[in-house]
Amino acid sequence: MISILPLSKEPQPDEAEYNAFFPSKASLKQFTSPKSDLADAHYPQPYRGPLRVLVIGTDERYLRMENGTLFSTGNHPVETLVPMYHLREAGFDFDIATVSGNGLKFEFWAMPDEDEAITGLHRDLLARFEQPLKLSDVVAALEGGADYAAVFIPGGHGPLVGLPFSKDVAAVLRWALAKDRHIVSICHGPAALLACETKDCQFPFAGRKITAFPDDVDRMTPEIGYMPGHLTWHFGQRLEALGVEIVNSKPDDSTQADGKLLTGASPYAANELGKLAAKELLAAYGEDRPA
Repeated sequence: MISILPLSKEPQPDEAEYNAFFPSKASLKQFTSPKSDLADAHYPQPYRGPLRVLVIGTDERYLRMENGTLFSTGNHPVETLVPMYHLREAGFDFDIATVSGNGLKFEFWAMPDEDEAITGLHRDLLARFEQPLKLSDVVAALEGGADYAAVFIPGGHGPLVGLPFSKDVAAVLRWALAKDRHIVSICHGPAALLACETKDCQFPFAGRKITAFPDDVDRMTPEIGYMPGHLTWHFGQRLEALGVEIVNSKPDDSTQADGKLLTGASPYAANELGKLAAKELLAAYGEDRPA
């Protein structure tokens, strides 16, 4: 009789950096899949106008844990590419930006490699992911009258590193609120909303309802080696302290639309968020669709 050993719960070393780790084999088995949940991306009357969707990705690879180890992270490919697939099928193209202008970092260990639609979209946009716009240049363009249909901030743990503390992220989000544009985000992406926190003014997202990755689950994942330690802070706790209501308690497929703020809870919500965003944007820009 062949004995099958259980998968290791020890985080896997990232040999490109000292004291850095990928998720354990056990956690990857539990939380990733070779296929995404992509479905129903059919939009018979796509948008034909000039407005693009601005995607704000992370240029940060490593997130420091409470114990001093580094989590090798980035943007989650399903949370990034599945909503983008829906938006592209709905007729919207993209500008991709990072805070520094350096390439967007992906958690490639979560790429659904057997999903040609998603890997194909990544290949199609690879040049833009590798050479994105610098976000400060985008802010200057917005101040000069540039426009977008929406702002999309995908998830993964990478957005926790820099986006919540960026004045340029804050400027883009405040522009979107002032211009009544959609803001779309998923999982840990809503941490970027914290960039708008100031000591002197009310938090502009106070009173809004969102779905996001639960802090309580982040506290549990080191037990199976998804992260090599515990986070040093929790974005949900900080958002709730500022008056944001997080309506989900599980990392499920739930989404939330609060006005033009559209959010998803986890990778399992990527397809539903993509459908919601595509539907909302097509409704908002229907006059630019063919009759």
